[in-house]
Amino acid sequence: MPKPRSTTPTHTKILVVLNGKGGVGKTTTAINLAATFAEKNSVLLVDADPQGSATWWVERSSERMGFDLAQETDPTVLDRLRTVKDYTLVIVDTPPALASDALAAVIPAADYLVLPTPPAPMDLAALIETVKVAVIPVGVAYRVLLTRVDPRSLNEALEAQNTLMELGIPACNAFVRAYKAHERAALEGLAISQWRGKNAREAEADYRRIADEIQRDWRTK
Repeated sequence: MPKPRSTTPTHTKILVVLNGKGGVGKTTTAINLAATFAEKNSVLLVDADPQGSATWWVERSSERMGFDLAQETDPTVLDRLRTVKDYTLVIVDTPPALASDALAAVIPAADYLVLPTPPAPMDLAALIETVKVAVIPVGVAYRVLLTRVDPRSLNEALEAQNTLMELGIPACNAFVRAYKAHERAALEGLAISQWRGKNAREAEADYRRIADEIQRDWRTK
C-alpha cells in the first residue's frame, strides 16, 4: 500500500463498488466518488479488478485527483483491508465476476456497498441477481446506484427505482446521467470534477449528490 498522506483517523470506512456484470459504470463511480470524498478526507482507492481500468485512468492523469491508489488483486492481501490505517476512507473497485476470489475477500470487509447499474431491464435483472447472491447473504449495508441514465428519458430510471423499492432493494435517490463528459474525463485522466467541457458540471453534480446521500446513510447507521 502507498504511504498515507494524512494523520490516522479513528476509524477507516471501507466502501466497495461492485456488480457482477461489466460495462455498468463501476470504475467511473469508484474514481469519481474517490475524488469527491478526497476533497475533505484522506482516501485510498484500491483497484482490485485485474483489468486495471482505475489504474489506467489514474496513470493517465497529469494532475493529482486527491486520493492515493493501490493496485491489488491478491485475495489474501485484500482480505486484510481492515488493517489499513491512516485513511478516512478506502474505496475498492472490484472485478465484474461474482465468482471472483477478490470479490469474496472484500465484500465481508466492507462497511458499505455501492452497486452501479444502468436502468435497462437486462442490466437490472443482472443487478438483482448480484444482490441476491453476493450482497444479502453477508448483511453489509448497501445501495443500488442507477448509472448511464438517459437525460432525455428519466422515466426509465424512475421505473427502475420503483421496481427495486418493490423488491425491498434500497437504491440511491440520485442517479448518474449519461454524458460524454465521463468518457472524455477518463481519456484525459481526470475526475469529472476536474474536467472542463460540455455537461461537466451537470455530471459532477450527479456524483456530489450521490456522495452526500451516502454520507447521510453513514450518519444514520
